[in-house]
Amino acid sequence: MDIDRRNNVTVIGNPQGPAVVLAHGFGCDQNMWRLTVPALVDDYRVVLFDYVGSGRSDLAAFSEDRYASLDGYARDVVEVCEALDLRDATFVGHSVSAMIGVLAAGMAPERIGALVMVAPSPRYIDDDGYRGGFSAEDIDELLASLESNYLGWSAAMAPMIMGNEERFELGEELTNSFCATDPDMARVFARTTFLSDSRDDLKSVRVPTLVLECTQDVIAPREVGAFVHRAIPGSTLVTLDATGHCPHLSAPEATNEAITGFLASLR
Repeated sequence: MDIDRRNNVTVIGNPQGPAVVLAHGFGCDQNMWRLTVPALVDDYRVVLFDYVGSGRSDLAAFSEDRYASLDGYARDVVEVCEALDLRDATFVGHSVSAMIGVLAAGMAPERIGALVMVAPSPRYIDDDGYRGGFSAEDIDELLASLESNYLGWSAAMAPMIMGNEERFELGEELTNSFCATDPDMARVFARTTFLSDSRDDLKSVRVPTLVLECTQDVIAPREVGAFVHRAIPGSTLVTLDATGHCPHLSAPEATNEAITGFLASLR
């Protein structure tokens, strides 16, 4: 299988530098990292890719059975790392990709040596003693709306997810990204994302981990960041001076400073 084509893999930066893998979240693609890449390319070998069903990936490779669980996406990550023979790479995952990175690190510990979790959430639905930010009814309604009118759902949800109402162009960009995703594949990824529960997987993390949260995030409230930090032994929690769920777009300077500082501490 041509992994480069399947996942639209891009490799740029310093070929002699440590590897950094940038992984996008639901409804997005590798272009969402364009403001982070310039901060990394001088010192690091930067790997970008699109999950199957997103961006310019090979849509013919999509399998609902494979991608009905986060393990399927994690296997994609491992296969990308294997195809490039990456060792001890730092995996930077946004949103649901933070949890995908946790699973991939467990599958192939020799490939992933550190994690950066940008606005992570191991579970979106509230539970006893846990605040995920949504009730089960909220998520049922969200998924029902997505499945009945994906374009309308995208236009309503993307600006809310992005936050930063005064910066209309950010919400518009995320809306366009959502709308460019195949609706049937987006439906599968959405169910996999919003119904997931990766809390127990956090305890198995044994690599240096940076957790980045925002001051206000409707998708991953600060209680979630604190939970992730407590659950991962030795992790570092940084609260960015940023609002919304996509700080790499809304506050790239602060996000890049946190990521590069963490990367420097690993060298």
